Amino acid sequence: MPVVILPVLDEIAALPWVLSRMPLDYEPLVVDNGSTDGSAECASRLGARVIVEPQRGFGAACWAGLMAAPEEIICFMDCDGSLDPQDLPVVAEPVIEKSADLVLGRRVAEKGAWPLHARLANRALSFEVRRRTGLSLRDLGPMRASTKSRLTDLALMDRRSGWPLEMVLAAQKAGLVITEVKVPYRPRVGRSKVTGTLRGTARAVSDMSALLR
Repeated sequence: MPVVILPVLDEIAALPWVLSRMPLDYEPLVVDNGSTDGSAECASRLGARVIVEPQRGFGAACWAGLMAAPEEIICFMDCDGSLDPQDLPVVAEPVIEKSADLVLGRRVAEKGAWPLHARLANRALSFEVRRRTGLSLRDLGPMRASTKSRLTDLALMDRRSGWPLEMVLAAQKAGLVITEVKVPYRPRVGRSKVTGTLRGTARAVSDMSALLR
């Protein structure tokens, strides 16, 4: 059974929809990263397993979820309603079938779903990844799948917004097979804390640029 790690920071508005859309046999693991809106309690009431990661940061939440995951197949996705859990099997299937080691969901955005500044930043970072690694990736998408053993072996260190990029760079260096598949991307529910804001995008770019250097 794949485990779906859901980093959460004040996502109570999106949680019911996200958890209701979880595919059969995919186990949601909510990692609460300092919510003050009752997100953890809401997720627990809806039947999800919930753990708390007090160290703030996207990477910290993802790493805590990875360490707590009881199964080998691991998925990650944002819990803001921008991604539909029903698309998880498309991302996880190559890992389950062992045709790929790391699969990223390449976002196909609906109108208004992806702010221009965030889209441009992602495009620039993806270009640098292609230039430096030879990978054909077009997106550093937040919906992705791999295995616990491979990700643990990568010993990822970033605990902030650089986590998604560090995973790709470390996986490429380790010789893992990396691919991407297209997934729909919708307007998020509620207020964005990271790439939906200029400050959050700047922080993510700063973290990822440090990794590229």
